[in-house]
Amino acid sequence: MPVRPLILYPDARLNRPADPVSATGEALRALAADVLDTLGAVSAMGLTAPHIGRPERLVVIRLQPDEPHATYVDPVVVWASAERASHPEGSVSMPGVVEPVERPARVRVRYRDLDGETHEEEAEGLRAACLQHEIDQLDGIFWIDRLTRLRRDRVLKRFAKLKAQQARAGS
Repeated sequence: MPVRPLILYPDARLNRPADPVSATGEALRALAADVLDTLGAVSAMGLTAPHIGRPERLVVIRLQPDEPHATYVDPVVVWASAERASHPEGSVSMPGVVEPVERPARVRVRYRDLDGETHEEEAEGLRAACLQHEIDQLDGIFWIDRLTRLRRDRVLKRFAKLKAQQARAGS
């Protein structure tokens, strides 16, 4: 399947909640394949359908390039631990900036697979952070929205500086 162009910050579509997945069968598999191929092309750990311009609740995660990927259709966090953990986060839609984000250390996620079967998965560590990050994206919450105002302002300044440097280098 083709690699799709990414929606880039500050595009307003990144802050819109995604719709439940309407595709089924081969159409759903094609969408999942497009998200997976794009994830691999941009060297991300997780990617959502909204990142490629499809406002549907589909996530593909592959934490390491040599491990199998996992596809989550209409995922929701159904339980989160009180214990917190911090992991560096960023987004392919806002390349070049990373900042620690604190989230629940463990979560349980309910989702459907590509065949329509419902599953629940418990995750901790990096996988839990990645799932929460991508589900936030499906809910219209961009990762910098989880930062304090001061840290978010710093990230935005760093990102603006990177974009300006890239624009100067490209001219």
